[in-house]
Amino acid sequence: MSDRDLGERLERWRRQARVWRLTARRAASWGVTKVRGRGADEARRAALEERFAIRTAEDVATELGQMKGAVMKLGQMISFVADGLPPAAQEAFASLQQDVPPMAPSLAEQVVVEELGAPPRSLFLEWEPVPVAAASIGQVHRAVMPDGRRVAVKVQYPGVDRAISNDLDHAERLYAMFSSFTLSGISIHALVEELRERMADELDYRHEAAAQQAFAERYRGHPFVRIPQVVPERSARRVLTSEWVGGATFAEVLERGSRSEHQRIAEILFRFAQGSFHEHRTFNGDPHPGNYRFHGDGTVTFLDFGLVKHFTDVEYRSLVPTIDHVLAGDAPGLVTAMERAGFLHPGHGLDPQRVFRTVSAPYRAYLTEKYTFTPDYTREAMTSLLDVRGPYADVLAALDMPPSFVLLDRVVWGISSMLGRLHARNHWRGILCEYLHGDGPVTELGREEDRWRRAGGGVRSGSGS
Repeated sequence: MSDRDLGERLERWRRQARVWRLTARRAASWGVTKVRGRGADEARRAALEERFAIRTAEDVATELGQMKGAVMKLGQMISFVADGLPPAAQEAFASLQQDVPPMAPSLAEQVVVEELGAPPRSLFLEWEPVPVAAASIGQVHRAVMPDGRRVAVKVQYPGVDRAISNDLDHAERLYAMFSSFTLSGISIHALVEELRERMADELDYRHEAAAQQAFAERYRGHPFVRIPQVVPERSARRVLTSEWVGGATFAEVLERGSRSEHQRIAEILFRFAQGSFHEHRTFNGDPHPGNYRFHGDGTVTFLDFGLVKHFTDVEYRSLVPTIDHVLAGDAPGLVTAMERAGFLHPGHGLDPQRVFRTVSAPYRAYLTEKYTFTPDYTREAMTSLLDVRGPYADVLAALDMPPSFVLLDRVVWGISSMLGRLHARNHWRGILCEYLHGDGPVTELGREEDRWRRAGGGVRSGSGS
């Protein structure tokens, strides 16, 4: 056995052992919590379970924050439901969205040599060896092209591809345990399988480059959406170069932006998500705050297209009726549409009104003419969907999330969470129907986009009806 094979085997066992130890610790702690809760009143049981949730979030975040690869990515994906957890647990999970320790400059440069055939200083006029950002799969370096263009160069961690498959095999065990106390409304198996399929694309930056360039073409000349252009001559399987984008971060906008700026930003985030999906059957499945940059002219740049999901027309047509019946308040029609889409299995025997009250919880913003998102919106909606011991336990037990809808669900919750932090108020129902059925624009941004579209921008991929 070569030294490299031995090293890879040892690293694989170290990663497995971390997951096993974490799973064992949290399972044992959950057992103790259940024992202590027997015979206790409801308030005492709730306090015990909240303390368990906080300690588990802290433990999971600490371990996963040190593990590059799929387990880290899964942790980031799960963290989008943090609004449904106690505040201390939310804070722990927020750390998974921060930068992780970068790789040594020499390793990053070696990846560039292997992929592009020359060292960075031969390919770029300037190269900053210290990355400006580091995440679960790769890190970003700032550089300057020979023609003077400032660019961002994403370099994949060496060996991360070999760790992904093994991570996913063990991550399902970890998140099945975690779902047992607070994420019971989410299909962990579906999440892992969807991520397994998407990770194959995300590991090959050529797929991301193609997806990013396709978005750039769709939104070329758009009045308020910006997509960085890819630099194909400096991109390969493990290196992706695109134009550098400055601008304010989401945290900076929250801290310093005016209320009117917050409202504009919220509408742009919402319109980009809805337009991408309903007009192009495509969406970016990674809607966390680090993937946006905000500019003084009121435009927003959207970054990171590694986790893009494409819906087939069949998948899309199966989903739209469920949304329409919710918006119409049609409970029997909703149940029929959910059965056809695979969200409910025939013969469930559930009362349609009870199904409607359960499923419509996340759609409150679209059931009135105007609505204000708050930080409590996502927490309350998710609590209603995750309370497997509550009044709608039978409905929740019968719900099934088809794998192809897992990432879309993540986008819905992720965008809702950000709108809540922005305290966004708008005609959300009307904006949704612009994209869902091609209704006329209800806001000034909608009218700007409509003029751009009439001038030949943003060819739709199909009818939203």
